[in-house]
Amino acid sequence: MPLTYPELRIIWWLLLGILIIGFAVMDGFDIGAAMLLPLVARTDLERRITINTVGPVWEGNQVWFILGGGAIFAAWPSLYAVSFSSFYLAMLLLLFCFIIRPVAFKYRSKMPALRWRYTWDYLLAVSALLTAVVFGVAIGNVLQGIPFHFDQDLRAFYTGNFFELFNTFALLCGLLSAFMLAMHGGLYVAVKTTDRIHQRAYTISRSCALLVIILFAIGGIWIAKGIQGYQVSNAIDFAEPSNPLYKTVTQSVGAWLNNYHQYPYFMLAPALGFFGAIIVLLFAKFSRFAFLSSGISILGIILTVGFSMFPFLLPSTTNPNMSLIVWDASSSQSTLFIMLVATLILLPIVLMYTSWVYYVLRGKVTANDITSDEHGVY
Repeated sequence: MPLTYPELRIIWWLLLGILIIGFAVMDGFDIGAAMLLPLVARTDLERRITINTVGPVWEGNQVWFILGGGAIFAAWPSLYAVSFSSFYLAMLLLLFCFIIRPVAFKYRSKMPALRWRYTWDYLLAVSALLTAVVFGVAIGNVLQGIPFHFDQDLRAFYTGNFFELFNTFALLCGLLSAFMLAMHGGLYVAVKTTDRIHQRAYTISRSCALLVIILFAIGGIWIAKGIQGYQVSNAIDFAEPSNPLYKTVTQSVGAWLNNYHQYPYFMLAPALGFFGAIIVLLFAKFSRFAFLSSGISILGIILTVGFSMFPFLLPSTTNPNMSLIVWDASSSQSTLFIMLVATLILLPIVLMYTSWVYYVLRGKVTANDITSDEHGVY
């Protein structure tokens, strides 16, 4: 096999990060646009214009979510088993939000009554907001660790409950996620629209960018001063078969910052998180440039989480020694290699198809586009 087991594990850790970033950047703007719908569009025509900015592409963007879930299932089976069972009710809430979204897109314009349409508009906005918050809350809990352990047969047991997931730090992360996606979605709407919708969208995006900067800074200080981080304290054989029972882990406040002392270039990640949001705050009226900058901010924020936690995937508060890390939670070497070959073939196809779709659908959505094709658009 041309790649060693340790190399494949690192490659799949990087691929997992790429898929999460792809989901946040690509699907994030249609979630953000839906979240802002009642704020950027006041009349029925304005709301149809806003919905149709993301209408033709939102379904294709879901591929990043499916790829991410598939990658966790196949490459990190222990992580999949523990995280999906631990966040079971949160996942159901997320699934319910995902069901609301296509129904709202498809049905809101099928009847002329404004009450019917506005009800679907608010359901669409609320489901998008909940989606963004739940994702942020999940990341907040991963950073703090969750209460799980294994028995000697590697059966996982989660001992927390649904309401404990919504603790103060996790809610801060949920708000950061919501404002981050709202910033990104607002700028996409600004790129694709004109006049009053465009004006409202970039004004709201600027406010969201300011809140992203503040919440990201608070989160960083909180992690440095008030959150227990984790660190592996024994030597690891990177080529050993996956088993989360054979290591020792220590906890200390601020331990999530150790990687930045060891690898100073990791600081580029939080710098990008702030830099992108600051550019949006200062240059939001240049909507295309600002949209690119908001994507950079999302990239930086997600990389910050990944770099801070490396090599941890999911820390355990019940028994830190049973935390899941890159070296003890992966599939076998052959599985990782076969999946890598499949990914190298399929991912470029996804990227080429996505690029072609956006090229075909380039340009702004106007009132004339809606009124000239009443039944062909959302």
